[in-house]
Amino acid sequence: MPDSYRSVANQFGVGKSTVGVAVMQVAHAIVDLLLSKVVTLGDVQVIIDGFSAMGLPNCGGAIDGTHIPILGPDHQGSQYINRKGYFSMVLQALVDHKGRFTNINVGWQGKVHDARVFRNSGLFRRLQEGIYFPDRKITVGDVEMPIVILGDPAYPLMPWLMKPYTGALDTEKVLFNYHLSKCRMVVECAFGRLKGRWRSLLTRSDLSQTNIPIVIAACCVLHNLCESKGETFM
Repeated sequence: MPDSYRSVANQFGVGKSTVGVAVMQVAHAIVDLLLSKVVTLGDVQVIIDGFSAMGLPNCGGAIDGTHIPILGPDHQGSQYINRKGYFSMVLQALVDHKGRFTNINVGWQGKVHDARVFRNSGLFRRLQEGIYFPDRKITVGDVEMPIVILGDPAYPLMPWLMKPYTGALDTEKVLFNYHLSKCRMVVECAFGRLKGRWRSLLTRSDLSQTNIPIVIAACCVLHNLCESKGETFM
């Protein structure tokens, strides 16, 4: 990032710090004006139909967390060291069947487990209260199934959150895990495209701890705009 700041500064004949200020002004504007309009649930039935075509009925999204590298902070630095041993900040995201972010939560320290980030998010509270999705249940066998989201084994099993079976598996459970994994991959692919488009998210950011979440959120907004406009990702 410092090199890109320097090259932009040289190109426009301004100081590197001026470029940094301009970047943050743009990021703040994107988040303030567009986040609530662009990172939204949208048409739930379209999402359900999309996941259903991939093999899972009544699914409203897939959730996961990813780590954004940061420089070691001056205060509480150890709290930002993740399980892979580097300083990071967590981005939690719920995505639709096309890998578009429908809900994000950013800012938790890298040491914090995905399940804890989730349980402390506004998304968890709304799902728990049954107000995030419309009340559309289907009957599977003799069980009423609400709209669910999909998570990996790190997430808690809830009436509205499906995760893979573990342990000794029979054929039916293996098949269920296959379909769940296939549908859940959309969130991992979305993170890959997000970081591929905005490559500053791959390197340790020298931004302050208050500015990093703003930039990450702005990148998520821009990701959705690219996805909705059909921008091909190379």
